[in-house]
Amino acid sequence: MTVAAPARTRPALLPPHELDALCARVRAFIDEQAIPREDYSRIHDVEWLDTVTRELRALAQAQGLIAPQLPIEAGGMGLCWQDCARVFEECGRSFIGAGALGCAAPDQPNIDTLMHLAAPSQQAQWLAPLMAGEIRSAFAMTEPSPGVGSDPRMLSTRARRDGDDWILDGHKWFTSGAVGAAFAIVVARSDEGASWFIVDTRNPGWKLIRAIPSIDPFSNGGHGEVMLENCRVSADALIGEAGKGFDYAQLRLEGARLFHCMRGIGLAARAIEIAQDYAVRRDSFGAKLSEHQQMQAMVADSHIDLYACRLMTADVARRLDAGESIRHTSSMAKVFVSEALNRVADRAAQMTGAIGMCQDQPIALIAQRLRPFRIYDGASEVHRAAIGKRIFQRGGRA
Repeated sequence: MTVAAPARTRPALLPPHELDALCARVRAFIDEQAIPREDYSRIHDVEWLDTVTRELRALAQAQGLIAPQLPIEAGGMGLCWQDCARVFEECGRSFIGAGALGCAAPDQPNIDTLMHLAAPSQQAQWLAPLMAGEIRSAFAMTEPSPGVGSDPRMLSTRARRDGDDWILDGHKWFTSGAVGAAFAIVVARSDEGASWFIVDTRNPGWKLIRAIPSIDPFSNGGHGEVMLENCRVSADALIGEAGKGFDYAQLRLEGARLFHCMRGIGLAARAIEIAQDYAVRRDSFGAKLSEHQQMQAMVADSHIDLYACRLMTADVARRLDAGESIRHTSSMAKVFVSEALNRVADRAAQMTGAIGMCQDQPIALIAQRLRPFRIYDGASEVHRAAIGKRIFQRGGRA
């Protein structure tokens, strides 16, 4: 059974002039506050990132720029997803911008999901402080081989009942946000099927083994390897209904894919802007780089890619605002946007030569940050297979 998308009462679109003014404010905040604080010598320093994120979050709060996706009554800006697309792009221009505005993964998709699935007691204990930025969260689904990766049927972490409690046992890795998280959403297999649990990371059965040294810089909470050993949780740790964990995961991922697109567009746009600025200043073969047709072609192709990315992302956001299922369209957008953004970052690196290869410069780090998007939230190959299968099943026209 597939769980229907939760009802989402989203506000109307802002008038264009108001949205433009808001995006200009966000861009100024990112340019003046976030980007100057990026320290490329600390790209995997989670504690430093937490410290600078708290500092920036306070500044964003003071300027009324916090949590664009949350309802006003929850302390956010109350924007619809179409307007969030523009704002997320602007804050996504900085590696630390999304965290500063309270819309970074995995907290942001965890918040969106728990708002619709968590019980009132769970929301009071975990969701409220998460939305306020007082704590961070993690999402633990992926496992080392032969456990679950792209194929959800390979889930090996077990959940068994013991009286009124549950006992979880398993090995997780690439657990997003694990380092320093207050709690994790853990996906485990119970007798009923895949189920979701909230696990307090102070639980003695939760053991953070290490922060995996991954390719992507400035990752909030990093990617942790975790052992769950006789991890006892109470009955009220279960999220929703037992056995519906895969449906919940799919529901979470539908939005998460889209939100990654929004933020990633900003980062890729920053890369090509840096490359363009370099090209108009750099002399080569008796002319500015910007005067060479091959440079012009790379810039043109990059702007074409960004234009297409923005259009696809905006269309899926419109569907999400309308309460439609975005399973198919978000999957298509995720494949196209993740690959297009990698092309943009790669061109920016090519245009800037050695500068684009240096990890003390932003372009190389942007390329590193964008590369995993072709894998995170579903590899492109898996999405293509699912898209094609659905099309054949529906007999749909192109």
